[in-house]
Amino acid sequence: MRNPKLKKLLEEWLEEVTIREIQEKLTSGDLTSKELVLLYLKRISIYDKSIHSILEINPDALHIAEALDIERKRSGSRSPLHGIPILIKDNIDTHDKMHTSAGSLALKDSIALEDSAVAEQLRKAGVIVIGKTNMTEWANFMAYGMKSGYSSRGGQVLNPYGPGKFDVGGSSSGSGAAIAANFAVAAVGTETSGSILNPSCQNSLVGIKPTVGLISRRGIIPIAHTQDTAGPMARTGEDAAILLTALCGMDERDPITKTNPFIGTDFSSFLRKDGLKGKKIGIAKEGFFELLTKDKTDVVKAALEVIKNSEAEVVEDIMIPSVNAEWKYDVLMYEFKPDLNAYLSKLSPSISIRTLADLIEFNKKNKEQMLKYGQDVLVESELTSGSLTEPAYIDALAFDLYHSTKQGIDFALEKSGLDVIVIPNDEGSHISAKAGYPTITVPAGYTSAGEPVGISFAGTAFSEPVLIEIAYAFEQITRCRKAPIFVQE
Repeated sequence: MRNPKLKKLLEEWLEEVTIREIQEKLTSGDLTSKELVLLYLKRISIYDKSIHSILEINPDALHIAEALDIERKRSGSRSPLHGIPILIKDNIDTHDKMHTSAGSLALKDSIALEDSAVAEQLRKAGVIVIGKTNMTEWANFMAYGMKSGYSSRGGQVLNPYGPGKFDVGGSSSGSGAAIAANFAVAAVGTETSGSILNPSCQNSLVGIKPTVGLISRRGIIPIAHTQDTAGPMARTGEDAAILLTALCGMDERDPITKTNPFIGTDFSSFLRKDGLKGKKIGIAKEGFFELLTKDKTDVVKAALEVIKNSEAEVVEDIMIPSVNAEWKYDVLMYEFKPDLNAYLSKLSPSISIRTLADLIEFNKKNKEQMLKYGQDVLVESELTSGSLTEPAYIDALAFDLYHSTKQGIDFALEKSGLDVIVIPNDEGSHISAKAGYPTITVPAGYTSAGEPVGISFAGTAFSEPVLIEIAYAFEQITRCRKAPIFVQE
């Protein structure tokens, strides 16, 4: 980078920079959004070849940035995200020159005919969608045993804290790795069950899996309409809250968003350093802690001591009756076929993949490229009727809803009068996912080998404000996140 100013910023300032710090430089004129995009593009070009987190860059990013710079001078900024580069997962539609493929070569040429609601919200806030991130193919709903972060289109995403050594997490793998590596300020991931929380834990990020309905699902390649949601992934709680504010909205074309009580809410208003004060927090151990390695358990226990020594009231060993229930993924298996077929039917006429059956056949014909892990999950879903009329589907849906709420999250909260439930890392995230309830994960520390560990706070429907208060306060006390170290080749 020949520009001395940008070279200095790249070397001394860009790493771990926050939205607020960037806005200060943009407002003072010390930096432009065009220069900022160039800085991130340079960093990506240097370091991403070692972790494969980025699928493609928006060819219009610099032009969009320049236009937003002019707008800032003429009429001021639209929001705290004006002129800020954000990455989004490759299953979120953007009506521009970028593709949306869910990581699959089957959709490598697919360009969305319109923006997703998420992209609309971001552009309205003045965000620069700088690129698309790699992901576990079909959001890890393709094959049993598929490695987190693998896609036929993008290859294997690696964890920047230990490429090839530590699991990168999935399915929002590229979003997690890219933001940990400082390739943008923040990213949008998606979750059906653990796909924001898990890579956030593995990459030392703050990840918010919101209540289903807080953010529109329109224009996102689906798995299951009862559990799917987008959400922010960022290096700080403040940045995550700012991005959540931009993503939150009501969408006439997604009926669940009409249940959203937070239209127009600024979630950064819940960033309180004393957010733990007076809160009643339950610690869920049974069914969760035994799933962690000893190294990770030690990190989580140290984090729990921080909470116990705060001004919060802690209730240990709370009971979630359904923790050992025979959880299955039948609901996802039944919902995937009609949901995906509906999405594929609306693609450009130039795309030949119009149904799940077409996708399965494409994969068979190109098995060397497409079937590294097989496609048993796709085949099993195709065997369902796609009509959602099977008694087995209704029974599975009723089971999941009852055991995740009345015998799950809500039972535990109400029995002990809790504000939130603490879970180690992202263990137990499937219970909140099946309920459609929110969870926030925050960096908790690192194992002796350097692997990131998180701690998560789960609540009932639309409890994002209290979750943000508690998670932010914990983050401010601990401040344990550190950037991964890259060795430039």
